[in-house]
Amino acid sequence: MDFKFLSRWAPQLLSVLRIITALLFFAHGSAKVFGFPPVDMFADLKIASIYGIAGIIEIIASILLVIGLFSRLAAFIVSGEMAIAYFHDHAPQNFHPILNGGEGAILFCFIFLYIAAAGPGPWSVDASRGKA
Repeated sequence: MDFKFLSRWAPQLLSVLRIITALLFFAHGSAKVFGFPPVDMFADLKIASIYGIAGIIEIIASILLVIGLFSRLAAFIVSGEMAIAYFHDHAPQNFHPILNGGEGAILFCFIFLYIAAAGPGPWSVDASRGKA
């Protein structure tokens, strides 16, 4: 079966990828900052810690990415954050991402890097302002 018929939807699917990824990423920030959803490892998190600051960055960037405002910059920043998270938290445990729990960090890193390069897609504030 030829799936070229999907190519006409590529711009809209880029917007969907941005929105869904940002919503999933928001949960990481809200778990750290607001304790929701509750995650045991973030139970006694201090906002002034590296994880608290990461949570604040994740919440702000996620909101910007969901609405598609300053998308390239926000995506670039959190792509870098996820690269740091992988090498700081996951890689020291084990070389293999499936064993060190770093698959999510790697996926977020490269999805956000792609969005930083490709832009937010047509369903975004940036596109409506002509800044995509």
